[in-house]
Order: sequence, then structure tokens, then C-alpha cells
Amino acid sequence: MSYHKRRRDVLKTVGVAGAVGLAGCAGGDGGDGGDGGDGGDGGNGGDGGDGMDDGGDGGSGGGSPDLLVVIGYPESGIQLFRDYYAASDGSEDILIPDGLQDPSLPGQVGNDMNNVTGTAPAAGGPNQEAFATLFEDTYDATPGVFTSQSYDSAAALILANVAAGENDGTAVRDQLRRIANPDGTEYGPGEFLDAVEAAANGENINYQGASSAVNFDQNGDPASAAYQIWEFAGQSADSVSVQETQNFSGENPEGAGPSADSSPGGLGREVSLGILLPETGDLASTGQPMIRAAEIPVQQVNESDLDLTVNAQFEDTNTSPNQGVSGAESLINSGVPAVCGTASSGVNVPVCTEALIPNEVVGCSPSSTALSVTNLEDDDYIFRTAPSDQLQGRVMAQVASERLGASTAATLYVNNDYGQQLSNRFSEVFADTFDGEVYDQISFNIGSSSYSNVVDQALSSGN
Repeated sequence: MSYHKRRRDVLKTVGVAGAVGLAGCAGGDGGDGGDGGDGGDGGNGGDGGDGMDDGGDGGSGGGSPDLLVVIGYPESGIQLFRDYYAASDGSEDILIPDGLQDPSLPGQVGNDMNNVTGTAPAAGGPNQEAFATLFEDTYDATPGVFTSQSYDSAAALILANVAAGENDGTAVRDQLRRIANPDGTEYGPGEFLDAVEAAANGENINYQGASSAVNFDQNGDPASAAYQIWEFAGQSADSVSVQETQNFSGENPEGAGPSADSSPGGLGREVSLGILLPETGDLASTGQPMIRAAEIPVQQVNESDLDLTVNAQFEDTNTSPNQGVSGAESLINSGVPAVCGTASSGVNVPVCTEALIPNEVVGCSPSSTALSVTNLEDDDYIFRTAPSDQLQGRVMAQVASERLGASTAATLYVNNDYGQQLSNRFSEVFADTFDGEVYDQISFNIGSSSYSNVVDQALSSGN
């Protein structure tokens, strides 16, 4: 169990008035995260290899690419970008996803990184301002990327458990769409305690979140999502500069998938919740504020006068698949029916397949975005409040073509599911929809002492 000191007690109820919105500033106390998700916490990702994916045999030539797409995490990104700026004058545009959205990265690299543009899932839900107020009042800090998704994940799992009336994974699974999708009374983070009480009374509720409306499609993915287009704000900044936020709809209908017909509810009991996120490792800068966000709805219930308590048990993934699975098994052995986590797809996929699904425990990731999560044979036990990279790959290709004016590109991606799948999705859409050409897709491994070879390969990929 990890314990986190609080600056202030969480308010029992929070209004929207006076809230500070998230648009225009992301980051603050942390990073990014996700793997683009789960920001992929990626772990030790991949098995190495020769630095090329199956399609990486080079393009038709024509000079250096207009654009480099870099997909990875902050810890490895520090050395990779140091090696890039040592080899280049920075004349190429660089496009990165949320996995590298750490405001401290320019300072650690030693460069303002003015040629870098990023995309990231945004806090585009109807109640983002109420969540921002909650987070700021609790921690005296600005919410970071994936913090709203973390709050929504924990809140939805608590509500589903309360509606189910028991600490049982299958019962929680069957209530998730019932408490989140349309056809109930709407509640948000500012009315979370009212929502808990209504769910305990067996009423129909429709949780409207901070990150999105939190309507789960038939795959357990969000039915819609907002994305930020952002830039780094300099070497001494503690936030990134959001240039634009756009809303996108997913490809799957809302409301599909199994859902319970009624909610047993009930008071006078303890709700059990697992939190499995990276406090250490490659995604620590992102994971720490995500953990704090997930703990807020727990505090809201425990500091209220409701006849309910939430026992939240925390395990650190250390941004490692092995430790993630070990942490999940520990939570399962303690009787947890549902887990808020994990952060990255490189950790989330093995955690789901080796621990959660076989034990019929619900997982709801705030930031695991890889396409492979959608395609898991999960018997509907796996959900997420972060959108799939099916959507982010399209967003990145559109930004590359329409905003940055690129017609050629090369990708550098972390060697795991998150990196490879997002690289492939970007390349597919960039070529098929925007008539672009991807010269090469080049993988790299976490923890290398130098990335000069893959950087040089990417910069010369069109020659």
C-alpha cells in the first residue's frame, strides 16, 4: 500500500462556480502519461529486435522526411531527443502523442523543443471544470493529462460497485454501462456523493464525467473523446501550451454491450477498489498525478456521512509488465473486484490477459490506448476511459498533413504494442487519407544509453 500526503481535505461537495478549466494548460504536477495511453506504460516493452518493424524497409527515396513522428515515454525520450538535437538543427517538424507530454522534458533535454507538436486526449467532458476545482482544492496543483480519465475510471467503478451491492467482478461489470450510459439522472464529479446515494437506492443514474460523457461502447471504449493539439512552453515551464482542442466521435455506437436490468444497491457496506498505476518507472511523472486523481472519489465517499466506505488498495506497476501482473494478482488475492488501471498498454495487455480476465475482475484503464486492448477476448471485463489509438492515429495524421503541411514522414516508436500499433495506424491514415508517404517505421527499446543510430536512420530514411 502506498500512502500519499494531502495538502487539504477533499470537500464533500464542490460546485462548478469559480472552477478553472483545463483548456489552455495541461501538465502542472505531471506529465503525460499515457500510453498514448495508458499512455503506455510500456514497461520493458518489446523484445528488442533489429530496430525495424515488418514494414520498415524504407520508402522510395526523395530526401529527408518533412516530419518525424516519435512515440514513446519521457524517461527514454530524454536521451532520444538529446541525440536528435545533437544530430539535427531542428529544422524538421516533430509530432508526438501524449506518451511524451511531460512539461519537464525540454529542461531535461536542454532544448526548448520548439519544433515539436503534440496530440493528447483532452479533458473534454461536460464536467471538466468541476473536476478541475476538485483537483486544485485537494492538491493545490493543476490537473495533468489523464488525471480526468483517472478520476472518471475510479468514480465509475465505485458507482458500479455501489449499484451492484456486492464486491463481485461480474456484478460490477454488468452495472458499468447502467450507471454511465444514457437513460438515467445525470450526475458529475461535483454531485458524486448524490450519485453514490442514488445508486445505493437502486435508481437509474447517468454519470457524466470530466474526461468525456463516459458512455461505453460495445468494446468498453469511450464513444467519443476530445483531443488537444499542444506545444512545449520552454525549458523552465511547468505546463504545456494547448493550441487547440477538438472533439471526435469513435466508430462504435453508444449503449451496446451487456448491462444489468436493475441495480440492487444497498447501504451499510464497504466497497472495494484496486488502483494499479505507475508511481515509479518510465511513466512515474504521469502516473503520480493519475494516482492522486483516482483517490479523490474514494476520499469523497469516506469523508461523507453516507453509510458506505471505500477500501482502496494501491499497487505500483513500476511501468513494468511483470510488476504490473504481480500487483494485479496481489489486488485480486485481497478480494478486489475491479481495478482502476493500468496506465500503459504495454502493461495493461498482460495484466488483463494474465490476471484480470481469468479471475473475472473488471479493469478500467485511464490511459491505455493501444488498439490491442479493444480486440482482447475479455468477456466484457475490460473497459477504459481513454480513447483508442484507432482515433488518435487518425488525429495525428490529420495534424501532420493539415496543420504541419507534411507530405513525407518517418516514425520512431517504442518497441511494444502501444508504439507499434500507433505507428502503424498513423502511417496507414497518413498514406490512405492524406496522400502522405512514410519512408520508414523504426523501433527503439526503453532504457538504451544512446539512440543515435535510430535517429540517424530516421533522418536519412528518404535517401
